[in-house]
Amino acid sequence: MEKEQLIELIHTVSSSNLTEFQYEENGMKISMKRECQVVYAGEKELPAPQINVEEIQKTEEAQEGKLVTSVLVGTFYTAPSEDAEPFVRVGDAVTKGQTLAIVEAMKLMNEIESEFDGVVAEIFVENGQAVEYGQPLFRLK
Repeated sequence: MEKEQLIELIHTVSSSNLTEFQYEENGMKISMKRECQVVYAGEKELPAPQINVEEIQKTEEAQEGKLVTSVLVGTFYTAPSEDAEPFVRVGDAVTKGQTLAIVEAMKLMNEIESEFDGVVAEIFVENGQAVEYGQPLFRLK
């Protein structure tokens, strides 16, 4: 195997999902092994949310309405695609079961649905922001 072929092989294996590779040709053996790191959704490091969850929960009692919270850890999106209109805006009337946003977790898009009828009073999270389980996303009146 030529040097260029070996380099190309290393790049190909490195950029793939393979964790181990073995090759033998004319008495020459090549073995490559890459350690994998298992990341659990609850342990995945995401940028810290810019909203103080505790403060929002404390002020919930003082404010009229109900909170819609994130059901998982992931990335919050206000619209189904970059060029689409947001699902909802402040002031929009919503019904129980209506999609309010999407939280992407592990490459899966999870719709966040309203648990009750109401009007969107506040949106606590910016598009593309990391969210935590239980973090308030919307306040409905």
